Amino acid sequence: MKTNPSDFRTLFCGMDTPVPTLSGATLPYVNLDNAASTPALLHVKDTVNQFLTYYASVHRGTGFKSQLSTHAYESARSLLLDFVGADSQTHLCIFGKNTTEAINKLARRFPFSEQRNIVLISQMEHHSNDLPWRAVANVVHVRLLPDGRLDETHYDELLEKYRGRIALVAISGASNVTGYINPIHRLAEKAHHAGAQIMVDCAQLAPHRKVNLLPLDDPAHLDYIALSAHKMYAPFGSGALIGRRDIFEQGDPDLRGGGQVEIVTKQQVVWSAPPEREEAGSPNTIGAVAMAAAAAQLAQIGMDTVAAHEADLTAYALRKLQSLSGIHIYGDPRPEFADQRLGVIPINLEGMSHFLVAAILGYEYGIGVRNGCFCAHPYLLHLLGFSEEEADQIRSQMISGDRRNAPGMVRISFGLYNSKDDVDRLVEALHQIRAGKYIGRYQQNSATGEFFPLGWQTHFEDYFTFHPNGGIA
Repeated sequence: MKTNPSDFRTLFCGMDTPVPTLSGATLPYVNLDNAASTPALLHVKDTVNQFLTYYASVHRGTGFKSQLSTHAYESARSLLLDFVGADSQTHLCIFGKNTTEAINKLARRFPFSEQRNIVLISQMEHHSNDLPWRAVANVVHVRLLPDGRLDETHYDELLEKYRGRIALVAISGASNVTGYINPIHRLAEKAHHAGAQIMVDCAQLAPHRKVNLLPLDDPAHLDYIALSAHKMYAPFGSGALIGRRDIFEQGDPDLRGGGQVEIVTKQQVVWSAPPEREEAGSPNTIGAVAMAAAAAQLAQIGMDTVAAHEADLTAYALRKLQSLSGIHIYGDPRPEFADQRLGVIPINLEGMSHFLVAAILGYEYGIGVRNGCFCAHPYLLHLLGFSEEEADQIRSQMISGDRRNAPGMVRISFGLYNSKDDVDRLVEALHQIRAGKYIGRYQQNSATGEFFPLGWQTHFEDYFTFHPNGGIA
C-alpha cells in the first residue's frame, strides 16, 4: 500500500478532472469541500464493480448470489466493527443512509425515562446532532469558549447540576466548522461517572483520525458512534450507527416492515434479533460494501499516516493564508498546533461576502469550497460574535425571503488526496480576489444569497446526462 503523500492522489477517482471557467479555459478541479462529501477511492469503485457481478437480495435467499451477497453484507458489518475497535459480542453495527439517520434512530430507540430525560449537547453541534434530540428529550447545551472550543468547565458543572437526570451526552468527535477535536474519551469517562451514556458524532472524525470505542468495562468507552460513508471516500449512500447491543435488544424497532421479523400473525409480531430488527426493508448492500472497502483501505494506509499528512497540509495552509492581508481565520490559526485539529479552515475576506468569494473561486479558478453556516447555525453565530439583537434581525430578513446578508464563512476542508499545490492555487486565487482582479460581473440572488456571473451559462449536459449507452453523453 502506498504511504508516500505524493502517491495518495493516485488512489482516488476524478483527480485533476478539467472543469470550465469564466475565462473560457478549463482548469484541473481542486476540491476543497471534503467536509461536505469526499470523492471515491478507486479501491471502493473497483470493489463495488466486482461485487455488482454477484449482487442479489440479502438474507434468506437460497441462490448462490443471494448467499454471497449476504456474506458480503455481514462481512461489511464485521469490518466496520473492527475499524472502530468494537466487540461484536457487546456492540452491533446498524446500517442506514448516513449519520443523520443513525442519530435519529438512536434518538427514537434510546430508553429515556421520566427521571433520566436530559441530553447534554454542545453549541458546536451539526444540526444532525442537535435537532433529533430536541424531539425526544430535554436538551441542555454546553457553552463554548470564545475561540469555539468546548467549555469543559461548564460541561463538568452541567453534569453535576443535572446528576441523576442526564441520560445521554451527544457530542461531535470533531467540528465540521473549525476542525476542533473534542477529548471524547475524557468526556465519556465524566459522563459515565455521572450515570449517563455517550454518543459521539464521528462523521468528521472517522476519515481523519483513529476511532476506538474501547471495551464497555473501560470508564472512557464510547457507547455509540455515528458514521457517514460519503465522508469516508465511499459516496454510495450508506452510514452506520455502531453501539451497545444490549440497548437494541430492548423494545421495538422505530421503523417496521420486511426483513426484521421472525413471525407475524394477525395478532402477534416476533422481531428478529438486532441488528436485523433495526434495518427495515431491503438494505443498501452496495453502500455497505463500499463503506467497508473504504474503511479497509484507510486502515491499510494507517490512520496515523492519514493524520500526519493532513496535519502537515493544514500547517502549510495556515502559514500561507496568514500571508494574505484582510483575511480572518476562525478557530485555531496556529500552524504549530495543526496536529491537534482537522484540516478544516473557515475564513472570511474583509469587506467581501462569503457568497461572492466562494462563487469567484468556483467560476473563475475551478476551486470548490463550501460557504454559509455548514448546518451549524448556533456555532457560526458564536464564532462571528453576533449579538442576539443582530441575529434576530438577520433571521427576520431570511424568514422574509431575503438571504443576501445571511451570515457565514468560506470553508476550506482537506481530504487525504489534497496537496500543497492545491493550497498554493487557493492562496493565489484569494490574493487575486482580494486585489479585485476577477473578470466576472456578479449578481446576487436575494432568495438564496448566491452570486452568479452575468452572461454565463453552464451546459451540464455536456458533461453528464442519462444516456442509453452510459452516464456520459
